[in-house]
Amino acid sequence: MARASSKRSKIINSLIAWTLGLIIFFPILWIIILSFKTEGDAIRSPIAVVISNWTFDNYFVVQDRSDYFKHFYNSVFIALGSTFLGILIAVPASWSMAFVPSKRTRGILLWMLSTKMLPAVGVLYPIYILFIALGILDSRIGLVVVLMLMNLPIIVWMLYTYFREIPEEILEASRMDGAGLREEILFVLAPMALPGIASTVLLNIILAWNEAFWTLNLTAAKAAPLTAFIASYSSPEGLFYAKLSAASVMAIAPILIMGWFSQKQLVRGLTFGAVK
Repeated sequence: MARASSKRSKIINSLIAWTLGLIIFFPILWIIILSFKTEGDAIRSPIAVVISNWTFDNYFVVQDRSDYFKHFYNSVFIALGSTFLGILIAVPASWSMAFVPSKRTRGILLWMLSTKMLPAVGVLYPIYILFIALGILDSRIGLVVVLMLMNLPIIVWMLYTYFREIPEEILEASRMDGAGLREEILFVLAPMALPGIASTVLLNIILAWNEAFWTLNLTAAKAAPLTAFIASYSSPEGLFYAKLSAASVMAIAPILIMGWFSQKQLVRGLTFGAVK
């Protein structure tokens, strides 16, 4: 009886999980379907959209109208650049907060996290003026810096949490063996916290890749990433649903593929230290 009840519970849980998964995935699936339809078919009823003819024309039109690979390169440069710079700053900062804490460490961490609650539009104007003065408006370097700063609190918090799970005695033993600060971080701390660092890197790449507010307001054409590439298909004449869907698929496909192949590493890192 207990075995039958357990089997029934597993089936119900599986059905609920699949249902939630399909609900979450449906918007992406619908965008993919619309990307293979003509503009006329894209605004018809859902049943008519599904059964209408399929075409690849939208993808060719999108590539002819906009240089996809230029926007793709900008997105890769900005996402990887902001992530690398953020990790470079966050690792020593998180190390000091985790292993050499002060009375103000907790307050500093909370203050850093509170900056994420500030509406981005509230600081847009001063940053815009600063970018003009520095000559980095519509530049990849400018976006790398601003996205690194926007995501730095999350990076520091995540790394701080992972570092706290590492026994301090191991670091003390490395110091007794003559390891300096650089050796301690590179050859002792980093390998032990590798799952956590990897998940932080992956999450920051996703956040930087999907960022739209700053990329739309601080770029025009030269440094525009894929988020600006998508926005270009919204015009005063209206939305071109099929072409917008094709542009969206081309923009999200790389990050979806990366997330799919790295999901185990991401989950492993996010649960790092949860089980002792």
